[in-house]
Amino acid sequence: MIAVDANGADSGVATVAEGARRSGVPVILFGPAAELDGPSAMIDLVDAPVAIGNHEEPARAVRAKPEASIVQAAKAVAERRAGGLVSAGATGATLTASLFHIKRLRGVHRPAIAALVPVPGHPTLLLDGGANVEVRPEHLVQFAHMGAAFMEAVHGVRRPRVGLLSVGEEAKKGTPDVVEAHERLAAGQLNFIGNIEGRDLTAGVADVIVTDGFTGNVAIKVMEGTAEMLARVSAAAVRGSPLSALGGLLIRGRLGDLRRDLDPDTTGGAILLGLRGVVVIAHGGAGSDGIANAIRLARRAVDEHMVERTAAALELSGALRSAPAASFAPAHD
Repeated sequence: MIAVDANGADSGVATVAEGARRSGVPVILFGPAAELDGPSAMIDLVDAPVAIGNHEEPARAVRAKPEASIVQAAKAVAERRAGGLVSAGATGATLTASLFHIKRLRGVHRPAIAALVPVPGHPTLLLDGGANVEVRPEHLVQFAHMGAAFMEAVHGVRRPRVGLLSVGEEAKKGTPDVVEAHERLAAGQLNFIGNIEGRDLTAGVADVIVTDGFTGNVAIKVMEGTAEMLARVSAAAVRGSPLSALGGLLIRGRLGDLRRDLDPDTTGGAILLGLRGVVVIAHGGAGSDGIANAIRLARRAVDEHMVERTAAALELSGALRSAPAASFAPAHD
């Protein structure tokens, strides 16, 4: 069972409800009952009309609005009534409600937003995508281990290649924190390939790309904008003349595959790593297919025991901060 926050998506609660229906996954849908069709065989409905918007300070709003849909959905995961959470609402509210109620894995400094970047034919995970604007070397090391564990557990990538985003390939390039993180990762057990540069983000040279949340968020937004621009330019070029239109017909299938690869709806959303439960942050502008894919991603993470495997990988690596053995809430259907 996946808890789904119906409020906050740009396209409205009906789109979220349709995505829940299309997912084929049992869900608890938290949203305004007056705007929804009601429960069904796969959907339990909880009337939760109160939303937390992007304009509100997340911590204050989460404390002041226990009846908000995102807060109730996070509590459902914390109380093991659901195995995971999906929301296309305000990222700050989702992160804060998750920290307050689902909580971090013991020994994890900070959770990280892990997003699959649009690399056609090659899943590449970038983290942090915006949860932590400033980080220390130990945070980057933990991000690397969490990202590698996710790619192994959910995407079946054996010994994921981990790269550290910097301004040069040399080990001493970058800020002091990046240089220190490089030293620690190079001395560890991950399949660490060293520093990578911005031009390598979409080259498929790494399976996991590690950076701070400020840089990561900017990089993701640049790639999304570039993908949208390429789609527009390609479509305009195909319509430019009768000859190009004929050529477009010949490559229509390939262009369609490329558009699907670059479409944020295809990946569904970013996963919040380092928590005791599965949390997926869907794109705010997601359509019903994007919501459906976000729910499927959450279910796959639950089924593959992503939280437990992440906790075990962190403990084995010695990357946890000083704390008792890692703990987590077991996944539930």
